[in-house]
Amino acid sequence: MNTIMQEVPYSELKPDLILNAVESVGWRCDGHLLGLNSYENRVYQIGLEDHPPVVVKFYRPGRWVDAAIVEEHQFSQELADLEIAAVAPLAVAGKTLHEYQGFRFAVYPRQGGRTPDLEDLDILERLGRFLGRIHAAAAVRPFHHRPHLNLENFGVIPSRYLLESPWIPPNWSQSYRELVTELLSLVAMGFERAAPVHPIRLHGDCHSGNMLWTDHGPCFVDFDDARMGPPIQDLWMCLSGNREERTRQIQALLTGYRQFYDFDLRQLHLLEPLRTLRMIHYTAWVAMRWHDPAFPLAFPWFAEGRFWDNHILSLREQSILMEEPPLDVFLD
Repeated sequence: MNTIMQEVPYSELKPDLILNAVESVGWRCDGHLLGLNSYENRVYQIGLEDHPPVVVKFYRPGRWVDAAIVEEHQFSQELADLEIAAVAPLAVAGKTLHEYQGFRFAVYPRQGGRTPDLEDLDILERLGRFLGRIHAAAAVRPFHHRPHLNLENFGVIPSRYLLESPWIPPNWSQSYRELVTELLSLVAMGFERAAPVHPIRLHGDCHSGNMLWTDHGPCFVDFDDARMGPPIQDLWMCLSGNREERTRQIQALLTGYRQFYDFDLRQLHLLEPLRTLRMIHYTAWVAMRWHDPAFPLAFPWFAEGRFWDNHILSLREQSILMEEPPLDVFLD
């Protein structure tokens, strides 16, 4: 398994295949199978005989080369070995990545927890400490097989895909082209203001749905989008509300974060540029995956004309936000 596998439709991923795949690596299933919320991959909770249930992730065929998936596994295991709460895959005969009838998969321990309250400043400070520990470990070495979060990968390529696709309504096509050109220029200026940006290994998709809060604090799950990028990428998705609220939130995060890892305030110039890149990338991601039957069911609004009205309005708001000065944060 050294190259990207040929795409196999998820329609072939039937219950018998799922259970047989788990049993092929040594576990005995009790027949219980529960689909969990996931779109990029397919994820299931599987009941086992004489063992607690496990969570099995079947990777989307064609997305990652094997080496990139293994790097993801190694990163989460590094964190777990440092007693940082991150869910790493279980190894079977020294391997964490397995293959069964054209599908690659990994088996994880089931992790309980609840969604953290990101409006609670005490929780944010505690969360910041964990993110600081993660980044201190992440900065030790780079990824070699996973991509970078940058203007090209998250802005230029996805916007070009949308412009060359039939998705943008004709009456919005020229407006989108002009707007995205302006936005990408502003994003580039944000990276220039933040320079020098030193990319490190990131969780990459650190929103509240990928953090489970327990009595011991946060536990980080789903490192599937791990990549190289600026550290603030793992912080900004914890922020919400108006400017004053976001200032208090980032202050609380950084109070905890800086106990374990340094933070260059110039990175605050990237907060809105990174949000803008995510919006562009996310829209192209849905368009690229539309052939997957799960996407029309999960995102029915995407095929409605009013989506583009709202999306372009949101992007115009981002052009205004990127012209504003960064949040007023003070470090002790």
